[in-house]
Amino acid sequence: MTMGIPHASAGILHAHVVRQNSAGSGRALHAKTACVRDPDTQEGGLAMPRHSIFAMAFAKVYPMYVQKAERKGRTKEEVDQIICWLTGYDEAGLRRQIERQNDFQTFFAEAPALHPNSPLIKGVVCGVRVEDIDDPLMQKIRYLDKLIDELAKGKAMEKILRV
Repeated sequence: MTMGIPHASAGILHAHVVRQNSAGSGRALHAKTACVRDPDTQEGGLAMPRHSIFAMAFAKVYPMYVQKAERKGRTKEEVDQIICWLTGYDEAGLRRQIERQNDFQTFFAEAPALHPNSPLIKGVVCGVRVEDIDDPLMQKIRYLDKLIDELAKGKAMEKILRV
């Protein structure tokens, strides 16, 4: 089994896992995208370069959030409302972050204020409980992932926004 370069999909890091045939040739019998576990790493054991998502441009992941929501009959406006609720950005501030191509680290560092109800966000993203993540920046990214997942699953906005 070999692992390819990690990448982000809707803010969640994945790695391509390829199982080689029994002869050991480079021909793949099976390939899939998976969250890969490694007990020696933080954030619930995800095996990934610790900061690769931190350096990724938020603007590259944002369209994936919107696509995920729209595929499930939700809207870009709802995605924006969730992002603004979590981060404290207004619509203009969110647009500026996207236009500037700021990475996730800068996106959250410049956020006016994380919503005081954000600790109420609970659940699992990619096999990791968001409330158990030690790294504050990774936890914020996972909070956002979890909120977008809830939107795509059809949850009411009042519940998503912990009203």
